[in-house]
Amino acid sequence: MSHALLRGDHHVHSTFSDDAVSTLAQNVEAAAAAGLTTLRLVDHVRQGTTWVPEYLAAVRALRVPDGLAVLTGVEAKILDAAGTLDIPTLPDGIDRILIADHQFPGAAGPLGPSAVRERIAAGWATDDVLDQLVEALVATMRRYPGNQLAHCFSILPKIGLSEDDLGPERTEAWARAAAETDTLVEVNEKWGCPDVPALTALRRVGGEIVASTDSHDASEVGRYSRVIALLDAMEVS
Repeated sequence: MSHALLRGDHHVHSTFSDDAVSTLAQNVEAAAAAGLTTLRLVDHVRQGTTWVPEYLAAVRALRVPDGLAVLTGVEAKILDAAGTLDIPTLPDGIDRILIADHQFPGAAGPLGPSAVRERIAAGWATDDVLDQLVEALVATMRRYPGNQLAHCFSILPKIGLSEDDLGPERTEAWARAAAETDTLVEVNEKWGCPDVPALTALRRVGGEIVASTDSHDASEVGRYSRVIALLDAMEVS
């Protein structure tokens, strides 16, 4: 099937991120070559990050071909169950914050996947783990409305769970919060998430979906496979 969403890539990293290899300009060139109409340039930040003004200046200096809209973003992880983000004070010019589940949002701070698996093995009930994750995602969307969820639920397989474990009630609560807070939800090529039930729930309540590669190399920009399969499955679900 052909999807209009595939004309955009809403999560593309550059050398402003320490784990990416392509420059902003190379990403723009790759987006134009792929026939994209929308590109969101995104890089990782933490509370102590100081280079965002430099990044915005570099984006403004780009030569952007006609027909391509270039947007900006920064990606920050959720720190805790209250929805705090690991993010500095941002200057004007960032279009969206990408809210990322890089680690599990613990009550007192982020937990690595191995720590969560150990707690589950020691008796932390799966329902309580899932409730805390969804409540943290909802809290973050409400605390930082009008932004974007990055590779949402990618933390689940890392802690030995899956989106199937969420169930309809948690999925519905998550979807409604995204729609109510004008939160874009990306379908992420790198991680293959969110899955069809979450995307279907989001569509049912009027939430907005965008496509992303989460590329760290310009050769990946706008190149979709897993996203196509998810969107196709959503259309027939």
